[in-house]
Formats: sequence, structure tokens, C-alpha cells
Amino acid sequence: MRDQRSKATYQSWGRFPKVFDQSPLRLSSRFENLPVLNRESTFLPRGLGRSYGDSCLNAGAHLLLTRPLDHYMEFDQSTGLLRVEAGVSFEEILAFAVPRGFFLPVTPGTKFVTLGGAIANDVHGKNHHVDGNISHHVIQFEILRSNGERLICSPTSNQDMFYATIGGLGLTGLITWAELRLRPIHNPFITQEVIKTTGLSDFFALSKDPEHKWNYTVSWVDCLAKNQNVGRGLYIRGNHAGAEHSKASIKSPGNKKTVPFDFPSFALSGLTVKAFNLLYYNKQFSRQTSGLTRYDPFFYPLDAIHDWNKIYGTRGFLQWQCVVPFGDGQDSIKEILGAISNNGQGSFLSVLKTFGDKPSLGLMSFPRPGVTLALDFPNTGEKLYRLLDRLDDITRTAKGSVYIAKDARMSPENFRLFYPRIQEFSRFVDPKFSSSFWRRVTS
Repeated sequence: MRDQRSKATYQSWGRFPKVFDQSPLRLSSRFENLPVLNRESTFLPRGLGRSYGDSCLNAGAHLLLTRPLDHYMEFDQSTGLLRVEAGVSFEEILAFAVPRGFFLPVTPGTKFVTLGGAIANDVHGKNHHVDGNISHHVIQFEILRSNGERLICSPTSNQDMFYATIGGLGLTGLITWAELRLRPIHNPFITQEVIKTTGLSDFFALSKDPEHKWNYTVSWVDCLAKNQNVGRGLYIRGNHAGAEHSKASIKSPGNKKTVPFDFPSFALSGLTVKAFNLLYYNKQFSRQTSGLTRYDPFFYPLDAIHDWNKIYGTRGFLQWQCVVPFGDGQDSIKEILGAISNNGQGSFLSVLKTFGDKPSLGLMSFPRPGVTLALDFPNTGEKLYRLLDRLDDITRTAKGSVYIAKDARMSPENFRLFYPRIQEFSRFVDPKFSSSFWRRVTS
């Protein structure tokens, strides 16, 4: 293991909070043991740093850079079982698996995450209502503890550590490798429909439609729409294309664009967001469209723009994602969107979908049955923090939760309410592993 004293600044994807005093340690092999640290210092594993808040930061301590753990260990073509080191990214797994007729069983909205990071955050995707979280498809993994202990964890071996590490934010130790069951597919295409919705009632009706079976569903919503238009948006649903489409000719995405500089703060004013939302909502004239697309633009539209987080400027941005139970879900989401609209601080990337009833496996996993809304806001300081506090309050009243991987300012009190198994989880935290997030919410 090498002490990487580079000048690079390791930050979250949201670029907030700003943390500069982190000492990176670059792993060279999964067989390597962790170094002995002084009494005060700690480790935090870090893959590609796509968490939005401070769960991937470790101010004043060490980051374990896991990307060098990028070896493929074993693959069974007949079952789709893939064993790789934890630093392998979803982008790399797709490049390996899709030509062989397989796909990720669950994927978030970016492929620039490592497998270890995906397990540590128990990521979900557009198919949660059918397939649950990534952990429902993880067969086993190895954890390296700071005392040198190595544990093979699965639902039948070291079960307690298995369930603590899933969604455990890298705090139980270092995942060195993992085994995942991939999904068989016929080709790299998705059959999709896009439906223009007029409001929340339209979204909920589509989500409950018994006549259609779609593995993937999600809706972009205009978070600044008011009155009867609250929750209007574009409802997108899709399935992996059948064998009959295998010879389809659809060009791969062209060269990726790059945001070359930080946008000025005025570029993302309330008026800008309102204008964008209006244009985006009306880009589709008809009520419904359908067609065939490649998997990249369907699952990862923002990955086509490198460094897209720079559009929020040097102050960065804050993501916020909640889940509220189905019972009063429509009213709670309406109240949240109303608070945002009245405040005037809109979000470009407002995503609404439903979670299924498959129980999450991790002690600290976020998904649970209900409706989930994800938003991002330019960091405008105290005005934004007050709005997010208000959204937390609405979520808490609804007996919902807020996603840790997208949090940068949740209070310790709300953390304990949103994640009631915190005491149980704490028993499995490695004493030499920590993060800026963990210290913030447990102080």
C-alpha cells in the first residue's frame, strides 16, 4: 500500500461540503493488509466518489483508494455469476457482460460507480418494484477488517456482517471482492414508452396500471409546476428488448461532451430552472411515444456529459432524496413539491418513482415500500438549507426516510429517526473506519 501524497482534492460529486485535509492510501492488491494507524486516525474506502454528500469523505484522516482492485476473478457463462474485485466499475462490468448476453441486475443512474461502492450504498434503480436493491443479487463478498481479519460474508455465512456491510457506507471494513448474479439479455436495446403526465394523479395511476408489465419505470417531474399541474412530467418505462430486435441498427452514442469550466452562480437561477422545466416538459408534443433505444441513453443519460456537476458552479449542489409510505404518499409528495414551488428554488433533475415491497437486506439500506422523489439544488446557502430542513420535516411526519448517499446536512436527530437500526448497526462498525458523514450524524 502506497501513501499517495498527491495534490488532488477528493470531493463528493456534489462538491459540498469542501474537504481538503484527506490523506489517500492507494491499494495495490486485495491480498494486502491494512497499515497500522495512530490512535486518532481512521480509514474510509473510496471508489469513484459518486456519492453526493460527505459519506465518501473522511476529513482529517485517510481514504483507501480502491480503484486498483480491478481484476476479474471468475465468470460462469451458464449462470451469469461474476466474481470481481471491489474496485471494478459498473461501466467495466457492462463492457464485459453485454457482449456475452448479460446485464447488471440493478443499476443506479450512473455507471461510474464501483461494485464495492454499490454494495456499501445498497444502490437501487428503475426496477426496484420488480427486482429490489443490488444486495438482492449479491451472492457473497470478502470483508477485510483493520485487525487483519478476513470474512467471507453471505446470507448463510457471517450473516450479521453481510447485512451490516450492505448499505453500511464502507464503515464495517474494506470489501475486497464480490460475487454478483447478472441478468441475461438478448441484445443491448431497450423498448421504451414515454408518457406525458398532467399531474401526480396521472403518475400514480400509471404506476398502478395492472395492464402493463414494465421492469423499468421512472418519471421526470417539473418541480416548479403549481396548482392542478403539480407533479406533471414525463413518465418513462421500458424492458430489455426481445430476441426479435437483436439485428436492429441503432447507432451507439457519439463522443461524450465535457463541461469545460464551472458555470457562474447566476446561470442556475429560479428563472433558468423554470424555463428549462417548461421547455423539457413540452419537448414531447404527443401524449405518448414508443420506440427502441440503446441501454446507455435509457439508464445513463447524464453519463454522456463528463463533469456535469460543474454546471452548478464552485459552490456545488445538494441532492435530496426521500421515500414516503404509499398510504399518504401522494399527499406527502404534493406537499414537498408545493414547498419547493413556493420557495422558488427549483431542481433540473427531479425524479419520481415507486419502490416495491421487497424488504431491503441491509441494516442501513434506504429503499422501503413507497414513493421516492430525488432532487438536486444549486448550493445557495442558508435559504436552501432551510428549504431542505422543511422537506426533512415533511418526510419525518410521513414516517419516511432520506437517502444517506445523497445527504450533506441531515441532523443527528433525523438520522436516528430515519434509520432506527442505528444501534444494531453500530456494533459492526470497524473501530478504525469512519467518515465525515458518520461523525456528523453520531456526534
